[in-house]
Amino acid sequence: MDLIHKIMPKKHRREVLKSLALAAPAIFMAPNLFAVSNLPKAKVSIGACDWSMGMHSNPEAMGVASEIGLDGVQVSLGKVDNDMHLRKREIQQQYKTLSKKYKVKISSLAIGELNQVPYKSDPRTDQWVSDSIDVAHDMNCEVILLAFFGNGDLKNDEEGTKRVIEKLQKAASKAEDAGIILGIESWLDAKEHVRILEEVNSPNVQVYYDVANSNKMGYDIYKEIKWLGKDRICEFHMKENGFLLGEGLIDFQKVRKSIETLNYKGWVHIEGAVPQGKSMKESYIHNLNYLREIYK
Repeated sequence: MDLIHKIMPKKHRREVLKSLALAAPAIFMAPNLFAVSNLPKAKVSIGACDWSMGMHSNPEAMGVASEIGLDGVQVSLGKVDNDMHLRKREIQQQYKTLSKKYKVKISSLAIGELNQVPYKSDPRTDQWVSDSIDVAHDMNCEVILLAFFGNGDLKNDEEGTKRVIEKLQKAASKAEDAGIILGIESWLDAKEHVRILEEVNSPNVQVYYDVANSNKMGYDIYKEIKWLGKDRICEFHMKENGFLLGEGLIDFQKVRKSIETLNYKGWVHIEGAVPQGKSMKESYIHNLNYLREIYK
């Protein structure tokens, strides 16, 4: 600006400065995949799954999330190898300290290890789920994702489904007392999920809705979200397999419209959505900017 004042007449200076001022918003809003998201906060809170960031059950995920510009991190309870270590007070404190340092929230918990060690058949999982309710309460988050894929798949498994219903009925009482929601994520369609919810008969057992998983199964995700409604969906995964958000199979504008019918104001978490050859960080900055733009 000093150079402009020195070499340009006053009248012309005003015109140039005016042009720069008009251009500034456009420059600010231009997409930049290599810089932290600078778009305004969205109507929903946007986080990411720690495993999708390559930081499964690692407290340093909070710093990575801060570099991306995320609002929060969905944190894994742990793995068999580390004895589901988020149950330990010292590990919880590491997350809390880094959450405060980086101003990134612990948005919700997840027990992805249930894909290898099934809730429907392995007795160890009863303690994991029970303990996760205490952890969620202590870490001030409201939702725990219970995964039902791989070895834990419930699709076309009537006996496994009945066993899960029995176990959830027991866990739900503790969840209700703690104000924690247990979210089922699985290959089941909306009606199959509701069958479980109705038999468990607790407002604290809900569906954790993953748009890419449901789309892969051929379900009409836009209708399912509306039909399930705000009292049956606890959180969402905004996910693509092998594509950036907005460049794959899911119409995220239609997803937004479906979610808006619920008056949903909670968390959405980015999962997957890293194309081959692209870095996680570059992809997630793009994905975050994309979601903030459509949820502004």
